[in-house]
Amino acid sequence: MKSLLVHEIMARHPPSIRLGTGLAEVVEILLGHHLTGLPVIDDGEHVVGFVSEQDCLRALLISSYHAEGAPTVQDVMHAGPLTVNADDAVVDIAELMLRQKPKIYPVLDGDRRLVGMLVRSQVLKAVKDHRSRPAHPGSHAVASR
Repeated sequence: MKSLLVHEIMARHPPSIRLGTGLAEVVEILLGHHLTGLPVIDDGEHVVGFVSEQDCLRALLISSYHAEGAPTVQDVMHAGPLTVNADDAVVDIAELMLRQKPKIYPVLDGDRRLVGMLVRSQVLKAVKDHRSRPAHPGSHAVASR
């Protein structure tokens, strides 16, 4: 399992949110892609934050209750999100996911730029697929009587 790397199972070219994007547009992007959260990037494609449905819901309720102006993604995002590297081992990420709360991890390249996204269900499928393969290629379980 150590040989399976994140870049082999991640979603490539994920949607993302640029700094300065208004909250209404953030919500539209989340809903349009059926995602619970997205990375926030700067002009250099570096991940600077993460915004979730919960963050947006909280901000929308507060801004409508207080009749405040239009918030932007910077007002609601979490700075310094947990990220993984494209060359990380999937088994290591599975162990990380058991210890950490996020279900979605932005995937970064060697220059710390966004290159993909990894969700817990992709890791679960990879671990399941690995476990269902025979221990030795070409071998088959034989029942003895």
